[in-house]
Amino acid sequence: MAATDPLTSVHETVNAVYLSDSRRVLATLIRLLGDFDLAEEALHDAFRAALEQWPRDGVPGNPRAWLVSAGRFKAIDSVRRRAGFDPLEEVGDKADIAVDDPAAWADEESVEDDRLRLIFTCCHPALSPDTQVALTLREVCGLTTEEIARAFLTPAPTLAQRIVRAKAKIRDARIPYQVPTQAELPERLDAVLRVVYLVFNEGYTASSGASLTRHDLSAEAIRLGRLLVELLPEPEGRGLLALMLLHESRRAARTSSAGELILLDEQDRSLWNRDQIAEGVQLVEQALATRRFGAYTIQAAIAAVHAEARDAAATDWAEIVALYDALARADSSPVIELNRAVAVAMRDGPAAGLALVDAILNRGDLVEYRLTHATRAELSRRLGKTADARASYKRALALTRQEPERRFLERRLAELSK
Repeated sequence: MAATDPLTSVHETVNAVYLSDSRRVLATLIRLLGDFDLAEEALHDAFRAALEQWPRDGVPGNPRAWLVSAGRFKAIDSVRRRAGFDPLEEVGDKADIAVDDPAAWADEESVEDDRLRLIFTCCHPALSPDTQVALTLREVCGLTTEEIARAFLTPAPTLAQRIVRAKAKIRDARIPYQVPTQAELPERLDAVLRVVYLVFNEGYTASSGASLTRHDLSAEAIRLGRLLVELLPEPEGRGLLALMLLHESRRAARTSSAGELILLDEQDRSLWNRDQIAEGVQLVEQALATRRFGAYTIQAAIAAVHAEARDAAATDWAEIVALYDALARADSSPVIELNRAVAVAMRDGPAAGLALVDAILNRGDLVEYRLTHATRAELSRRLGKTADARASYKRALALTRQEPERRFLERRLAELSK
């Protein structure tokens, strides 16, 4: 077997470090330099320096510390050049970049906190919700502008401008790069969890397009959820991570080999990921035990009831309705009412569920929400109300932008015509 080319091996190491640690390095550089754009430029300069120096000098014992130090050195050098000062490289030996720069590297705990600081900065309430999502995906997750634009159906130039404006606002408004105080934490954590859940939902059930899911986005959201639990072990963080894992556990069973949508009660549960279910259930139990949980934990508890049922018929719908009652008290919304109506239909029959759905629509809520009409159509179909079912399927179709859902609704509508 041919020996591995040392240069190739070092390049592979640099690539591996980029994948595993570039976001950590960026977070620390933002703290040190106080500017997103300067930190991003420094990050890329540091990796370029690694490609030049590591093949010659060897891979350092702490690559992340080396990269932070190199990035800081390069950024200071760049600022001095722009200001008309002599570049640092003319003062010192270029080969000594990042060998010994204690100012760029605090203790490990502080560096880990940098990632938490970055998350809270990207989700600061001074930024709009859409901007919070875009900035988090770009800076914390490292997705490209093009990838984020495709996921959320936004033109790439528009999204790029949104991110540029967000960075400028953080700079000009002097938004602090810090974890909120204990008093501020509940409100600020809610914003972070909401952003993570928005990213997950777009990955778990894409709002439009040819595929039902976007695994890359749901995986990023779960990675963010794990990071939050690791760095800030709050009950609702555990609840949200549990909720995402329990939903994600069904991924393989949610569509057929041809990409067709399969409803929950028709899924092959042997395809469900038992490791994710076990982890999700454990997290739910931990969050519930604190008695400081909220809406995400209750939703996760509902998902756990589904996950632990051996088949659809064994589902404890009475417990699910009770959990939806608790959820409505914690976070009342028309969508939660709609989901509760489905559970009531499963517990008490389709007529009881249909009455609740009609009450929501009669109030003027969720009139433009495709799942309201799809639910009404399904319950009407079960009751033999063919005309009502057909009208509701057509309304749901008019509101649906995702191809697997459209094909499912079209099949249901065609069945009513037979």
